Amino acid sequence: MPHVPRTVSAEISRSWLLVNANRPDTFDAAEASRADQIVLDIEDAVDPGLKDEARGYVVDWLSGGGSGWVRINDRTSDFWSGDVDALVGLPGLAGVMLAKAEAAAHVTETFDRLHGATPVIALVESALGIEEAASIARARGAYRLAFGSGDYRRDTGTSADDMAMAYPRSRLVIASRVGNLPGPIDGPTVGSNHPVLREQGSIAVALGMTGKLCLDIEQLPIINEVISPTRSDVAWARDFLADFEARGRVVRDGSDLPRLGRAQKIDKLARAFGVEPA
Repeated sequence: MPHVPRTVSAEISRSWLLVNANRPDTFDAAEASRADQIVLDIEDAVDPGLKDEARGYVVDWLSGGGSGWVRINDRTSDFWSGDVDALVGLPGLAGVMLAKAEAAAHVTETFDRLHGATPVIALVESALGIEEAASIARARGAYRLAFGSGDYRRDTGTSADDMAMAYPRSRLVIASRVGNLPGPIDGPTVGSNHPVLREQGSIAVALGMTGKLCLDIEQLPIINEVISPTRSDVAWARDFLADFEARGRVVRDGSDLPRLGRAQKIDKLARAFGVEPA
C-alpha cells in the first residue's frame, strides 16, 4: 500500500489514531485512514515481554517510508531509554507522545535525547501530572499536551462522569495557554457509538480541547466533524471578514476585535480541514 502524507498540521490535528505497535500488518491501513495523525503505541498497547519486538516493527516501518508519531514508555520506566535511542533520526518519525508525563524534566530529557529535533507531546495521566501541567507545558520541547483519561481515573478514583472529568480537562486547557501551546488532545472514548462520540467530542471542544485520541478507524470521521468548525460558523466568519474588509478594516466598537479574532481562527481552521460554508 502506498504511503499517504498527512495533510493537516499536527499543531491543529483533530484525530490521533492509536495503533498497536505489535500489529505491523495494520500500520499501512492506519496511515491511509482519515486520521489527522497516527500514533504507533509501544506503551500500554504492548505487553512488557513484547516491547523489543514491537519497537523493531516501528523502526522498520518508519525507516521504510512510513510516517507517524510514536507513543513511548514513560521516563521512569525501564523501556524509555531504549525507545528514544531506537527512534533517534528515523526519517518517518513525526514526533513522540511521552506516556505518564509528570514533570517538565521528563519532556526536556526526552527532547534532548532525541537531539532536540523531535516534538514531544506530553501525555498527562495522573494527579501529579495534572498538578504539574503548567510547568510541563512550559518545558523545552513540549509541543502539545494530551490527556490519558483512563489512567487518570485509575490513579484518582474519579468516575467517567462529565462533571468529574471537567476539572482535569480544564487544567490542561489552561496549562496549554500558559505554555503558549495549541489546545490539548482529549483522551479516547471507548466504542464507536455515534451519539456518544458526538457528545464526548462536543464536551471536549466546549472545554477548549482541540484534538482527541481515537481507538478505532470508525471513530475518525465523527471526531473530525465534531472538532471542525460547523458550516454555519464558517459562513458567519467569512461574512464578517468580507464586511470588515469592505469597510476598510475600520473597528466600529469594542466587540469588533474579539469577533475578528474568532472569525480569523474559524476561517483558518476551515481552510485547513476543507469545511465549506453553509
